[in-house]
Amino acid sequence: MASDYLDYVTELLSPLGSVRAKSMFGGIGVYIDSLFCALIVDDCLYFKGDDDNEADYLAAGCEPFTYIAKGVTQRLRYYRVPDEALDNPQAIASWARLGMAAALRKANKSANKRSSPTSRKPTTRKAG
Repeated sequence: MASDYLDYVTELLSPLGSVRAKSMFGGIGVYIDSLFCALIVDDCLYFKGDDDNEADYLAAGCEPFTYIAKGVTQRLRYYRVPDEALDNPQAIASWARLGMAAALRKANKSANKRSSPTSRKPTTRKAG
């Protein structure tokens, strides 16, 4: 998993928190402070998108991450950052914060689902 590109990305993102990488999806999953917010595939960096930030990525011309499974192109809501952002610590931090925010929203949504009461039939007791 070690590569010069991964080392470079890790260095760029380190001011934002603790960065760790994990092999996944045929690439590398990138976590910042335990938030899974980015992918590296073929030496390209993609940050997590969602309904709240997808328009920002699309407005900047960021391409979504796609792959082919069983002959069908699949699309994940991860967006490739503009190449020039990789040369600008402030720009990469802005893109990373978008991805971290999306990851945090997803984590909060998942936590809320786990903590909400499940629907159960009310139990009734028979007098007797």
